[in-house]
Amino acid sequence: MTNPEIGMLMLVVFIGTILLGFPIAFTLVALSVGFGYYAIGDTIFPLLVQRTYGVMSNDVLISVPLFLFMGYVIERANILERLFKSIQLAARNVPGSLAVASLVTCALFATATGIVGAVVTLMGLLALPAMLNAGYDKKLASGVICAGGCLGILIPPSIMLILYGAMAGVSVVRLYAAALLPGLMLAGLYILYVMIRAMINPKVAPQPSREQLGDVSFGRVAWMLLTSFFPLALLILAVLGAILFGLATPHEAAGIGALGAILLAVVYRALTWTGLKEAVFLTARSTAMVCWLFVGSWIFSSVFALLGGHHVVESWFTALDLTPLQFLLLAQLLIFLLGWPLEWTEIIIIFVPIFLPLLDIYGIDPLFFGILVALNIQTSFMTPPMAMSAFYLKGVAPKGVELTDIFAGILPFVAMVFISMILYYTFPAIGSWLPSLLYQ
Repeated sequence: MTNPEIGMLMLVVFIGTILLGFPIAFTLVALSVGFGYYAIGDTIFPLLVQRTYGVMSNDVLISVPLFLFMGYVIERANILERLFKSIQLAARNVPGSLAVASLVTCALFATATGIVGAVVTLMGLLALPAMLNAGYDKKLASGVICAGGCLGILIPPSIMLILYGAMAGVSVVRLYAAALLPGLMLAGLYILYVMIRAMINPKVAPQPSREQLGDVSFGRVAWMLLTSFFPLALLILAVLGAILFGLATPHEAAGIGALGAILLAVVYRALTWTGLKEAVFLTARSTAMVCWLFVGSWIFSSVFALLGGHHVVESWFTALDLTPLQFLLLAQLLIFLLGWPLEWTEIIIIFVPIFLPLLDIYGIDPLFFGILVALNIQTSFMTPPMAMSAFYLKGVAPKGVELTDIFAGILPFVAMVFISMILYYTFPAIGSWLPSLLYQ
């Protein structure tokens, strides 16, 4: 068996083991060391040490635990209920106002936390019963929460974009600038879809009565927005502004965000010792997972390349004689299909690097490709059999909301993701305009 064949066998064995439920990070390391030792002998051990040190000394990754800590502290500050209520009152005259308020709240909260499970779970406890009690179609209500909770994957400050930037050697600052408008575009498509559905068939998203809304005076709405929406929005804008305008590096801005989250929790009198300990513990656990995935993927990619696996993949694509558009379609189709059994971390850290060396061959900008992938990755949380956002929601949904209802409600939002990808490919200035404006 030649080395390239060993490399492809390693990839096949890896896919099989993770489908069986083995821990991904340690599976990566174990397979890399095992196949690497077989192919290149003792050289694999210095390579393991060098790659581990290289990952741990990457300044870009410092922002990962800080952004995670910011998200966990905000999650435990218990501001979501008043945030949702204030946006609901402000949007009370909009068709499908409860669903629109849910999407706006999801987008803002997902941006602040970047943790899909937390956003879907909390909104499932808060917004889903409110929509169902108002007479909303349970499929539409479920789809709104699942789709809105995934927006933090794309909208900065996104952990996914940090990892992609480190993998592809692309500036995280430019990635954030490029992702901002596509992220807002996708959120806008979700809201537009809900409003159109509500106007065509008001029964699926009826307007709440004055009794359900309670006091809707201008003063009360303005006060609720002032005390819930604007503080969180200002924190996010401060973090993003510091990054986009070059006032701070991503990890410095992440530090600002973490400090701001603590201050916000203090202002809301929600900073407890127990909550702080939980935030620190969850941050440490999530960071360890991400870093070990990164270490494992780097070693795996290095061994895969040493064995000649990349040449096999490159030769296969070259033999197909694809145009750049055909390559993009095939690559995005493969990423979409990988999203069925895998989560975004595995796709970004393990499989996207296989495509990166091919971008030069087809003349595709890694920045453009990264945003297209980030849009596509939304579907990994929304398409079965994994569809983690659906399972998160099912775990907290009221009785009567079945998993089939949730999947049926998600499908139109998956279609919105595809529409956003088509728009982004057709009008790439959606992503390139802001980076070119800020960083000429």
